Amino acid sequence: MQLWHEQAHQYRTEMLDFKKLTSEAMTGIKNDHSMMFKDLKGASARVDLVETEMDYVETQNSPRACANNAEKVLEQEAWGLQERDEVEEEDWEELQSRVSDCVEIISGIRSVKILKRIGSPKGMWTRDPKSSKLYVFNGTSGDTVYEFKSVRDFSTSLGVAGSRMIHLPSKWTGPGSAVYNGYLYYINQETDADVQVVKFDLMSGSVTDTAMFPMERHASLYTLNPETVADLAVDDEGLWLLFTPTDSEPNISLAKMDTSTLDIEQIWDTQCPRGNAEAAFVVCGTVYVVYNTRMASRSRVQCVFDVNDMMLTEEAPLLYFPRRYGAHASLKYNPEENQLYGWDDGYQIIYRLTIKTKLLA
Repeated sequence: MQLWHEQAHQYRTEMLDFKKLTSEAMTGIKNDHSMMFKDLKGASARVDLVETEMDYVETQNSPRACANNAEKVLEQEAWGLQERDEVEEEDWEELQSRVSDCVEIISGIRSVKILKRIGSPKGMWTRDPKSSKLYVFNGTSGDTVYEFKSVRDFSTSLGVAGSRMIHLPSKWTGPGSAVYNGYLYYINQETDADVQVVKFDLMSGSVTDTAMFPMERHASLYTLNPETVADLAVDDEGLWLLFTPTDSEPNISLAKMDTSTLDIEQIWDTQCPRGNAEAAFVVCGTVYVVYNTRMASRSRVQCVFDVNDMMLTEEAPLLYFPRRYGAHASLKYNPEENQLYGWDDGYQIIYRLTIKTKLLA
């Protein structure tokens, strides 16, 4: 019994010593944690200060504008266009009036609204400018489109519940579709080589027209979104196609399309690089290319191209999108609302734009 009491006393003494050491260690850890937290807060404040200073520097340096390159029209036999001599000035002015009569330009982002989060990190959503209906394309390919009666119905729905599921006769490829005046225009690349643009009547549920365009099968329009092989855009002037003929082509090309026949009316070399581009959109015949970095940072409009060569270099807008979740998988402009519908890491975001009149030369 005496031995047992001595051992119990020894164990108790050792346990008290261990408890004391543990308490001291925990106190030290808490102090270290507190100091580390203060250091992190200080570092965060310094990062915010650096970002503020960077924002100021960015606003003092205009992006490289591509607004003065409208004369560099692509003439490619592959598109069925005949070669012609350089257009004289008076002829170009006549052509210019036919391309676009719009004289508006984006001057800033007025507000941002994060509507909800639904679906995959990449996708697309857009509204028909001629109606209140909203269309959701979840993922980077598929044969299903979700139609909502309005933005309000979409925002209050649970997932895609309450939507009308539209099944297409062929798969859409990449988040580059467009909806205009009751028709869906989408990219289909199920063939071995060329890219097909399909015109689909959303009311009757039938294909009304198709057009084939010679593009490399594995060419991607935006290097930060390789799933986008081509991008259809809608503005006040109608339907546009952003594309790259080959993967070796460094710049983005633009084509004006006839909404009825899908014929190509004219093609331009925008001189806007594909490298580090994540998306683009068209407003009043002016292309705005949005760039980012591999490690998603702040998206920015860094190249602007005006098909009518009516924008002065000093007018090229310097637009930085607010800090968000990741990077844009798509940006779709609605000319009736002057809004962009963005898809960012599964979040559906609306950017309301400020528009002004171009300073005509």
